[in-house]
Amino acid sequence: MTGSTVPHAAEPEPAAGWAPTRALGRAVLLAGLLLVAGVLLGRVDLIVLAAPFALGTAYALRRRPTALPQVWINPGDDGPLVEGGDVSAAVSVGNPDTVDYDLVVVRSRVSQWLRIDRAGFAGSVDDAPAAGATAAAGGAGRSAADRPFVTSVPTGAAVDLELAGRALRWGRHPVGPAGARVATAGGLLVSRAVITEPVGVRVYPRTEPFEAVEAMPRAAGLVGAHHSRRPGEGGELAGVRIFAPGDRLRRIDWRVSLRARQLHVAATLSDRDAEVVVLLDVLAEAGRSGGVGGAASVLDTTVRATAAIAEHYLHRGDRVSLLEYGPGARRLRPAAGRRQYLTVLEWLLDVRADSSPHEPYDQVFGPQLLSSDALVVVLTPLLDERSAQMLARLARAGRFVVAVDTLPTDLTPPKDRGWAEVAYRLWRLDRETMIGQLREHGVPVVRWAGAGSLDQVLRDVARLATAPRVGGR
Repeated sequence: MTGSTVPHAAEPEPAAGWAPTRALGRAVLLAGLLLVAGVLLGRVDLIVLAAPFALGTAYALRRRPTALPQVWINPGDDGPLVEGGDVSAAVSVGNPDTVDYDLVVVRSRVSQWLRIDRAGFAGSVDDAPAAGATAAAGGAGRSAADRPFVTSVPTGAAVDLELAGRALRWGRHPVGPAGARVATAGGLLVSRAVITEPVGVRVYPRTEPFEAVEAMPRAAGLVGAHHSRRPGEGGELAGVRIFAPGDRLRRIDWRVSLRARQLHVAATLSDRDAEVVVLLDVLAEAGRSGGVGGAASVLDTTVRATAAIAEHYLHRGDRVSLLEYGPGARRLRPAAGRRQYLTVLEWLLDVRADSSPHEPYDQVFGPQLLSSDALVVVLTPLLDERSAQMLARLARAGRFVVAVDTLPTDLTPPKDRGWAEVAYRLWRLDRETMIGQLREHGVPVVRWAGAGSLDQVLRDVARLATAPRVGGR
């Protein structure tokens, strides 16, 4: 049985799950042979020689175990874990029996993206092997937890196999399954393997620096920090005009009023919030993830950029929603505030690349799903022609669209001989042509580069918002 506490054993039960070891078989065989030989040959010395083996075996088996060991996994409770942060967990083995466990062998699996550098029982933590437990370029390397650990557990107690290391990549990473086998009665009895289910550790993406100082194309709400083009209550001065019924007295500009001999008020522009829709293209994956500090795949760039964009706009009081362009069509409703940011991070942990032979446009963009004033930031590697078609359709519908290229810059051509390199160059040319056609449709395409990545394109989109909009919705 499993649990977080070690209960005392009640009434003795049949020793299910326990088996004799080879040592018990050898002791019984040797004692039996010596006794039989002594009786048949009339040799008292052989009987005397067999006595220690028989008495020792009987003494060791005088108290037989009745309960299997308990195994459970305790994930670290140090708060939210971010890429590059320290991770800690423990595999606990408890002894609910009235017999001491002479030998306990514990082993646990750990995700390749949780690099365990130190592992061992409390008070005797071992360092990682000198070979280095790195997980660069896909998590290769030997982890310090990838070996069996041996200890003993007295009755009614528990021991913890402590695991400490570093989280290398965002996602839900398992610690476990973990298992333990126990030897008792002087090594004469061994238990079957007790396996516990893995426990997931949530690792949030590291937020890359991002700032966008340009105004939003069009804001809608009345509680944000963006200056609207519409007059209203706000902090941005729009001019001075003659007092009209309904104007507040605190808005009266007394200098102008005394000079003009007529009441004038200071007109302001309303402060409005905007809705930002971050669309994640998950139709294809490219590149190889090297974890934090290493190479970034398409999904790595997509998830980290999404977290940075959401953090920036939510901090400014805007509403942010997320959409997946793929067969799953997952979506996160628009909202603002810190709670929405934590929900965004949790939502991003389940992002997976999922190809589909069908066009997911109608499934993703349902009726009235996108606000006409929303800024749509599309994170896409542009590896699928359907992604370019989706961007063009959004632009023709009059949406404010910005495409962020997430294809890794260090993507290398195939090294095979033959036409592979030529085909790679042709694909590159075709992709550049596709990007040029998108720009002709009014879709700016910019490569993600952290802070300031979207400033220029947001400036252009904001200018386009002042022009007459063409196209149906």
